[in-house]
Amino acid sequence: MSAGFDWNRPLWPPLTAQEPTGWQPWLSRIERYVPGVLLAIATAITLGVGGHGGRWWATTGVLVAATALWVLGTVVLAPVRLREHPVFALVTFLGVIGLGSALEVRDVTFLIFMIYAFLAAMQVRPTWLAFLALAATSLLINTLGNGGPVRALGDKPGIWITITIVQTAAIGGGGLLSTAVARQNEQRRRTLDELAAAQAENEGLQRQLLSQAREAGMLDERQRLAQEIHDTLAQGFTGIITQLEAAALAKEHPAEWQRHLDSATALARENLTAARRSVRALHPEPLDGATLPDALADVAARWSERTGVPATCTTTGDPRRLHPEIEATVLRITQEALSNVDKHAAAGRVGLTLSYMDDEVTLDVRDDGAGFEPATGDGGFGLPGMRRRVRRLAGTLHVESEPGAGTAISVALPAVPLLPEAPA
Repeated sequence: MSAGFDWNRPLWPPLTAQEPTGWQPWLSRIERYVPGVLLAIATAITLGVGGHGGRWWATTGVLVAATALWVLGTVVLAPVRLREHPVFALVTFLGVIGLGSALEVRDVTFLIFMIYAFLAAMQVRPTWLAFLALAATSLLINTLGNGGPVRALGDKPGIWITITIVQTAAIGGGGLLSTAVARQNEQRRRTLDELAAAQAENEGLQRQLLSQAREAGMLDERQRLAQEIHDTLAQGFTGIITQLEAAALAKEHPAEWQRHLDSATALARENLTAARRSVRALHPEPLDGATLPDALADVAARWSERTGVPATCTTTGDPRRLHPEIEATVLRITQEALSNVDKHAAAGRVGLTLSYMDDEVTLDVRDDGAGFEPATGDGGFGLPGMRRRVRRLAGTLHVESEPGAGTAISVALPAVPLLPEAPA
């Protein structure tokens, strides 16, 4: 984490507090109803087993009703500003963990509802307190079904402490990474907005279009990254919890317990690797310290080495540094075009030509593969994404192809020069 990390922020800020774009309004509404749905599922399963008489309704049933009212008041109906207050977030978590624990003691099925306690813990501030909340949640979830924390820690403290540490580190670390990425993107957006405002009076229509395209592209990238991290972490956490629960049930069989614990550790590492890969995807690495012709040649060489298909890269005209957004777009389109050749073309060779002209830069990618009908294949070969990238920069993209005759993709973009104040 950077030195400027705000340790007073929650590990996973409420989606209702973020900029309401794209999928976020829907996810925000879903988030509010998650605890209620989990409680309803656990209650339905418990009642479905049968054998619950008046005593159940007088004890567990009363707890279910109290929990439902708590969720309704603190999560579903509470306004956003109140939910973001540190004291309210802590009170909400304590209520969820207390009522959930009481329910799980009476019926282990209510472990389903206790999963929401992880999300409630990640809203607690400051960060060190959130980690304590996560650890308490992990310990309770995994030990209440085995006689409670005191008994479990008394029997085999090493097992339960290890499980708690691994689970807390996986969930808390993922939350920290997500928060850091979101903050980095927010700072980057603000910086770009300030640069665009400072240059607006001195630049023409072309640079204004470029600034707008950059902002639109960043927003799309942020939404894509947020969705990818959210899905990856959610799936990974589910797998980790499943393995740890299985390990808890297999405590009398050391080999089986170790296998489940190793699987949970491997899932945590895979989840962290996937999140780091998403962060690295924010910036085209081949352009770090290299010119655009060199970067394209390197991409073509690596692709050729991986696929076994010869790929040549030729540069014409007078190479010069262009605006980073132009160079990044050319590189991304090259990567997408080569990926399409690998997936669909079955080509024997590929040729790339990068041409520098007075007022524009062009990229031509040709292959001798199977080809396709552009009128019917445009939706499945990555071309819509290429067109969106090009249109944001006031450029053009043309595709020539027919079955059995290969494919040629030609891209033309304005040759906007790199200004001294523009970030490279």
